[in-house]
Amino acid sequence: MKMLQMPLLVLAVLFSAQGFAATAQQEKMKTCNADATTKALKGDERKAFMSTCLKKDVPQTQQEKMKTCNADASTKALKGDERKAFMSDCLKKK
Repeated sequence: MKMLQMPLLVLAVLFSAQGFAATAQQEKMKTCNADATTKALKGDERKAFMSTCLKKDVPQTQQEKMKTCNADASTKALKGDERKAFMSDCLKKK
């Protein structure tokens, strides 16, 4: 019986921790939703507002960063250690 309690306790802790951690997207959704409610938007107006609001300040994904930095490094014809240093710096900035 005691052997079963420990895994169940661990699972319970994991699930409860996930419930409390809101992602950046969830926070953005809350903010946009509150703004739309404050403005009393309904129907298509609300949909358009939410779409625009959620797209604002969307951070680049890691893949997008890699593509951009890789293209920049290729344009500059960087090779070896120079390229590694550039890529590292570029990925940290964006």
